[in-house]
Amino acid sequence: MSGLRTLNEEIELADTLGRSMMVPPVEKLLEVAGSKFSLVSLSAKRARQINSYYSRLGEGLGSIVPPQIDSTSTKPLSIAFDEIAEGKIIPRKEEEALEADSLDLVVESPEAELE
Repeated sequence: MSGLRTLNEEIELADTLGRSMMVPPVEKLLEVAGSKFSLVSLSAKRARQINSYYSRLGEGLGSIVPPQIDSTSTKPLSIAFDEIAEGKIIPRKEEEALEADSLDLVVESPEAELE
């Protein structure tokens, strides 16, 4: 088994090459969100929305926005991280959040430009 590495060897290799084991990298997510707290709040809210979307698929049209990217991941939190990293989900400023009644997230999609 000369071609296989142990988990510790993989971690050491990632450290020496400067790569994170998380994809997308936390650094990229923090650039978008601005702070760790904002990243946790934003990703948790979006993951709950994605989870609700998938649980209501058979009920017809709803008010929940579907995932904005094609992702190989099946976990709502991973999909939310991918959306944040690609700039599809951005945090609202506090003033904008106070004015909005229904959503805490801004979803940028081609359909939004048509309205």
